[in-house]
Amino acid sequence: MLSRLMDFLTACWRRRGSSSDGKGSEVSGRKEGLLWYKDTGQHLFGEYSMAVVQANNLLEDQSQIESGPLSMLDTGPYGTFVGVYDGHGGPETSRYVCDHLFQHLKRFASEQKSMSMEVIRKAYQATEEGFLSVVTKQWPMNPQIAAVGSCCLVGVICGGILYIANLGDSRAVLGRVVRATGEVLAIQLSSEHNVAIESVRQEMHSLHPDDSKIVVLKHNVWRVKGLIQHDQFLIFASDGLWEHLSNQDAVDIVQNNPHNGIARRLIKAALQEAAKKREMRYSDLKKIDRGVRRHFHDDITVVVVFLDSNLVSRASSVRGPPLSVRGGGVPLPSRTLAPCAAPMET
Repeated sequence: MLSRLMDFLTACWRRRGSSSDGKGSEVSGRKEGLLWYKDTGQHLFGEYSMAVVQANNLLEDQSQIESGPLSMLDTGPYGTFVGVYDGHGGPETSRYVCDHLFQHLKRFASEQKSMSMEVIRKAYQATEEGFLSVVTKQWPMNPQIAAVGSCCLVGVICGGILYIANLGDSRAVLGRVVRATGEVLAIQLSSEHNVAIESVRQEMHSLHPDDSKIVVLKHNVWRVKGLIQHDQFLIFASDGLWEHLSNQDAVDIVQNNPHNGIARRLIKAALQEAAKKREMRYSDLKKIDRGVRRHFHDDITVVVVFLDSNLVSRASSVRGPPLSVRGGGVPLPSRTLAPCAAPMET
């Protein structure tokens, strides 16, 4: 169990690089003010859509989709990896997780020559251990690093199985068709760890009776068998979305609108609700700059992954060029620590 992964993850190095579809071409998104989006793309098992809107002075959310080889071996597992990392107190932790977690997963999948809950657990643990070594080095010069953290939501689709791992209050929701009625129901796949929940608060105090301020988040990995033709799509999002939209609201929006640009549409719906709560117009909310915008809503990251039943049913034989895309953010020079400005294409 990882007792402190999200308590202490902070200051990190971000490597320089651009997103690629494996053919040498960029698959970067577009930027409109504080909004970054990639309206549509193709992963191994269908289409995807991504969007990020910034509210904090420094964008604290990070996200990625990796599709293709999930190990370093030619004969290893293939699939799609989705990560949503909702930072708090600063962007450094989420950047570190985005840089390292998937690489650890590939390493352990290579050793095991397959994908499993244990591979994901080890990847989380290795990320924690690696970051704690950074904390140890940085602590004498920068003791504030302990105040920065990140939630960590991961989904892996491999071999017809969906794995979900979550630390924090981001959320993964499945849109599933009900055979009898044809309606699409929202099924929440991730459990949330939030200090506002009484059971988590009690656990926190029992594990650390001498430290009333510590937050304890434990590692859970869900394994969902049988991705069948009635599973339509998955929504991965930071809590900024779920503060304004219910699971079913989000699923209905995805089900009733075109795939192209659906992540951006979900963010717009959330911002419209945020504006309504403040009795203001959506158009006026969009004019508010980062930093001040945080008083109206949080950073919001959304990744929608559609599941093509024909491709999912042939999961063991589906191959394609590797895909690697990161959500909005500013690439930093190698091995530097610097603040992040507004989202931009990568």
